[in-house]
Amino acid sequence: MFSAASGVSTPAIPVSDFVRHLRRHLESGFPLGWVSGEVSNLVRAGSGHIYFTLKDSGGQLRCAMWRNKAQLLPFQLGEGMQVEVRAQVTVYEARGDLQLSVENIRRAGQGNLFEAFMRLKARLEAEGLFASELKRELPHLPQRIGIITSPAAAALRDVLITLRRRAPGLDVILYPTLVQGDAAGEQIAQTILTASARAELDGVQALILCRGGGSMEDLWAFNHEAVARAIRASAIPIVCGVGHETDTTLADFAADVRAATPTAAAEVLSAGWFELRTRLPRLARDLSRSATRRLEQQGQKLDLLERRLVHPRERVAAHRARLDQLALRLQHVSQQQLTARQRQLHSLQTRLERRTPAVLPHQLALDGLQARLHTALTHNHSQRVEKLHALEVSLSHLNPEAVLQRGYAIVRDAAGGVVRDASTLNAGDTLELVLAKGRATTEVRTTTKRA
Repeated sequence: MFSAASGVSTPAIPVSDFVRHLRRHLESGFPLGWVSGEVSNLVRAGSGHIYFTLKDSGGQLRCAMWRNKAQLLPFQLGEGMQVEVRAQVTVYEARGDLQLSVENIRRAGQGNLFEAFMRLKARLEAEGLFASELKRELPHLPQRIGIITSPAAAALRDVLITLRRRAPGLDVILYPTLVQGDAAGEQIAQTILTASARAELDGVQALILCRGGGSMEDLWAFNHEAVARAIRASAIPIVCGVGHETDTTLADFAADVRAATPTAAAEVLSAGWFELRTRLPRLARDLSRSATRRLEQQGQKLDLLERRLVHPRERVAAHRARLDQLALRLQHVSQQQLTARQRQLHSLQTRLERRTPAVLPHQLALDGLQARLHTALTHNHSQRVEKLHALEVSLSHLNPEAVLQRGYAIVRDAAGGVVRDASTLNAGDTLELVLAKGRATTEVRTTTKRA
């Protein structure tokens, strides 16, 4: 865009364009990174933005942190404080000032701690220590819980006040431990294991691991590897409420539930009781209204039954009157139906008479024909009887048995045939004689042939 003097005139550009190009080159050439120094010239604007100068012995840079980032700071930024800022280099175009746009601020020296935190977190996460499927469900209505913290911690007071307000009947057991210092990590881990081992004996159903806010160094005990492993080895679920909303420790990742603050941890474990306490007055009101409505309905029903309740004599009289009335109605209806049927019958008879043919002449003719038929049948029968008698007489004359009765016999040869011609017989033939009564056998001695 710019070239050395060569005797050739180059067009000039406006300052605003130059500054804009400069800002773009700086932002693209210098990625987001960490810069350390001392805070000075700190100004908190009414808009919520923070402006300050970051300096050391050899130089200084103007810095701006916008409200949406500034309100998430876990500590109060002050003059002379040694800090490390994560920022993007840019140019404030209106004044041409080089400045840092700050995304996050941490106390000086926390960089090494943060790097150690991230390395340990990555290793434990790779082992699956923070897997969501390992998270245990919290009891809905716990009877007793344990609190792991320092007896002198303000967080303990906040938790107890919250539990007393939301679930006054919930029993609490304190398992004291250090929450800050070099020995705190190991002691917290050992306290968690002790509470877990005594859970059944103590009747504890869940644990709260809590501590108030502080710097990364103050909360470092909760980034101890032994603490994370003890949380996962616990036999009962653990709610972790360490620091403020912006504070995150390895204990938060390992816990079954992460609460933003100690107070929030108490609210999580007392949610079931609090909801029940909230619902009880409403349920009592509903029950009272329901009972009142039921009593009113039953009272109204009782009044109705009372009105319906009468003396048996009155009831019998009423039924008798009702019966008489029904009898009159039945008689009236029956008479109406009978009259209607009589009219209908009369109408049908009239129609039948109009359509009935003159049967008398036909009846007389039928009687004459019947008499003639009877005479003809009688005459015919007499003739047939006489004819049958004559045939019977004729037939009797032809009956072989009648002939045999007159002394004749039927002669049969040995084959059973009737002998009609003597020439067919020979001397010595045996013959059978069929008589009117019985049979006889004879032998031929001689035969005489008729000329």
